[in-house]
Amino acid sequence: MGKEKTLKTQSNAGKMKNWFAVYVRSRAEKKVAEALLQQGYEFFLPLKKTLRNWSDRKKWVDLPLIPGYCFVCCTPGEHHQILRFNHVVSFVRFCGQPAVIPAGQIDMLKRMLKQSDFSIEVSMELPEPGQKVEVISGPLIGMQAELVQIRGRSKVCIRIEQISNVVLVEIPLEDVRVIADR
Repeated sequence: MGKEKTLKTQSNAGKMKNWFAVYVRSRAEKKVAEALLQQGYEFFLPLKKTLRNWSDRKKWVDLPLIPGYCFVCCTPGEHHQILRFNHVVSFVRFCGQPAVIPAGQIDMLKRMLKQSDFSIEVSMELPEPGQKVEVISGPLIGMQAELVQIRGRSKVCIRIEQISNVVLVEIPLEDVRVIADR
């Protein structure tokens, strides 16, 4: 009876969906997102509006917040299908296995992108670990993150260590409170 329970657990683990980051070819993030949508996969491509200047006009365009990556929620059994998509290079790996991105990080990133009061930036510079804080007012109320110092300015940080990036938002210090270590 114990072996039967173990077999069920292992088979369910292969069917459990997790978030993964996939590397994509340069400037192909939107194409990969469209392919994932067409095939019915849950995905997340963080975009930011940017004003682009050309010689004859200016235009607001949606550009990937984290160039070269797209996030997909799938089971390990679906990895081979996703790798067959045009413009998908590989899954981000850690210790030889596709790295799982915690769902909480994806949710916080989505929440940060929905607000428009603060500018969001992505940095490949990994700052020293900061104090754990909770946002107590404003559009990000209730969000827990780190408070770090970047070039002398206090910023709220979400680390996505699997892709060596941090997402930073500068918010007033009075909008956060330090969470006591337990």
